[in-house]
Amino acid sequence: MTVAIDFDPGQLAWDKGDGLLPAVVQHAMDGRVLMLGYMNRAALDATLAGGRVTFYSRSRQRLWTKGETSGHVLNLVSMYADCDADSLLLLADPAGPTCHRGTDSCFGDAATPALAFISRLDALVAARGRERPDGSYTTRLFEGGVRRIAQKVGEEGVETALAAVAQDDDALLGEAADLVYHLIVLLRARGLGLDAVAGILAARHAEG
Repeated sequence: MTVAIDFDPGQLAWDKGDGLLPAVVQHAMDGRVLMLGYMNRAALDATLAGGRVTFYSRSRQRLWTKGETSGHVLNLVSMYADCDADSLLLLADPAGPTCHRGTDSCFGDAATPALAFISRLDALVAARGRERPDGSYTTRLFEGGVRRIAQKVGEEGVETALAAVAQDDDALLGEAADLVYHLIVLLRARGLGLDAVAGILAARHAEG
C-alpha cells in the first residue's frame, strides 16, 4: 500500500532533531489526538509503504510499528508536514485502543473534542448495520428498512420543532439528540455517513 502525500520527504528538516521529527497522530474521523511519536526517514518510508504507522523508538533504538505486539495498529489515512517542515501530522484509523493502558488516547479519554462523539456514534451505527447484534434498538431500525427509519426521522423532526416552541431547553436538547441519532441511522441505511454531509456543508461554505 502506498499513501499519497503532498510534501517531499527529502525536504523535511531532518537535521533539526538529529534525524528525528515529532509525529502527532490524530483520529481520522473524530479529530482526537491519539499519541505522539518520533520518525526518522526509515520510519516515514515504512509508514508510507505499508500504510501502518511506524515510529523510531528512542529507547529501543529501532523502528517499531504501532500495534506490532498488541494488534492495535494505526492505519494511515493521510499525512501532512507543518509550515516549517519539522513536524508531522498523521491522520489514522486506529484498530483498538492506542495507549498501552487501554485507553483510546495516550492523553486520556477525557482529551476529546466536544463534537467528537458524533463521529464515534456514526461509526458505531455503521457497525450495527453490518453486524446486526441481537437486542439492539439500532438493529431493529435497520431491519425495519429505510421507509420505517425515514418515518422515525419525520416524527423526531416534528417533536424537535414542537419542543423548540413549547418546551424548555432540556426537552429541546433531548428531542434534538433523538433526531440526530435517527438521521445517522437513516444515512447509514442508505450507505451514507455524516462525513458526506459535512463535505457538502464545507463545499457550500467555500462557495460563500
